[in-house]
Amino acid sequence: MNIYSRKQLWKLLLFIAALIIVAVSLWYTNTLVNKIADDERKNVKLWADAIRKKAKLVQYTNELFAKITSEERKKVELWANGTRHLANTNLQMEDVSFIFEVIKNNETVPVLLADDNGKVISSRNLDSAKSRDPNYLAQQMQIMGKQHKPIEIPILKGRKNYLYYKDSKLFSELKNVFDDLVKSFISEVAVNSASVPVIFTDSTQKRVIAFGNIDSAKINTPELLSRTIADMEALKPPIVIDFGEDGRQYIFYRDSFLLTQLKYYPYVQLGVIGLFLLIAYTLFSTARNAEQNQVWVGMAKETAHQLGTPLSSLMAWVEYLKTKNIGNDTIDELEKDVKRLETITERFSKIGSAPKLEQENIYTVMEQAINYLKTRTSKNVLYSIESDRKNTITAKLNVPLFAWVIENLCRNAVDAMNGSGAITITIYDQTQYVYIDITDTGSGIAKSKYKTIFKPGFTTKQRGWGLGLSLCKRIIENYHSGEIFVKSSELNKGTTFRIVLNK
Repeated sequence: MNIYSRKQLWKLLLFIAALIIVAVSLWYTNTLVNKIADDERKNVKLWADAIRKKAKLVQYTNELFAKITSEERKKVELWANGTRHLANTNLQMEDVSFIFEVIKNNETVPVLLADDNGKVISSRNLDSAKSRDPNYLAQQMQIMGKQHKPIEIPILKGRKNYLYYKDSKLFSELKNVFDDLVKSFISEVAVNSASVPVIFTDSTQKRVIAFGNIDSAKINTPELLSRTIADMEALKPPIVIDFGEDGRQYIFYRDSFLLTQLKYYPYVQLGVIGLFLLIAYTLFSTARNAEQNQVWVGMAKETAHQLGTPLSSLMAWVEYLKTKNIGNDTIDELEKDVKRLETITERFSKIGSAPKLEQENIYTVMEQAINYLKTRTSKNVLYSIESDRKNTITAKLNVPLFAWVIENLCRNAVDAMNGSGAITITIYDQTQYVYIDITDTGSGIAKSKYKTIFKPGFTTKQRGWGLGLSLCKRIIENYHSGEIFVKSSELNKGTTFRIVLNK
């Protein structure tokens, strides 16, 4: 297993481990959220049940007061009938005593008897210290008239008396307790321990009696109120409160803001974890690439330095051999190899520094690189260069580095063809770019490997380091601001690499 395969395996294992950690974390978080959500729902249910029970108490109290009011009204009417019968001259003595007993038994309901001119004739169950004050009596009669409609009592010769009354002290005290109960009920609805958003409306569902834990901006217009109530009703059925004479009233509510947040918390957590991992991966990848670049530069410059000493010695030996009786062909070939070593040294020395780019004829550069390869590769490999304009297609190049790319691609092609086949180089002249296609008849590349082959460490050779194509990519993209990629490939038929250069 080569270094790239091991790296891919480690990446896969780490990715699986990360997925397991994230899955376990999300499962545990989701479990906690569900538990908290269940507790919240229980609180809401307890609150809703408490509201329903208290609503029944309010309803019962309201019915009780309605009965008390009816009973007090009956008392007053009975008192009025007694007064009416007293005006009847045909009454027997036993009837008179019974009527007096009825009137006497009214010990709770404050009453005033007045003539048709509004003059108080008699009173009962009022403040005894003030009952003789005409102003006090007039004031009480006015209060009674506002509270209840007076009862007419016909007397002799078409004249009438009027019986005024008001709620008894006991009834008034109970009524205050009832009002406090209603206010407390409304307060508990609006400010609830479950912290749920709630709206308390009248029977029309258009007038808000109270609200709590909800933005007032959502209910400040009839349209917004109607929309908010509809949204709440779609989530939770409203609690119906029957207040008897006041009609039905409705309590609309929904899940609390905290519960709503808890529902989406696992997804937010996943997003945060994913963002953190992405940022961490980007930072580590950037740091790793920077470190790799430093290693590349250091290794290249050290190689150039190490080659410098033996190269100088070889150049001296060539000059020495020229003075001896040695065949010129041998010396010429030796000179070529020395110059080749000089070119290689120059290439390595340029790694890590900004290379000087000059306008060069693409066809000429390609022809020089291919001519050198022809003499150093198998004779069974056929090279050809195709271009419609050989002498006019130019681009800015650093010739030693660019030739290095072409040599790497061609050597890889020769290996892929097992030393027998054809390599065709086609140059296309476009408006802003120059396209160079290098096509071989080798074993081809799987489509899944199109991008992988340019990564450091990837190789299919037994003794390869997996640096050739990675170096090609760096030279084309980093130094020439161009692009290199696999244009097309078919297994057992061949591959085409494309280089794109700025003109």
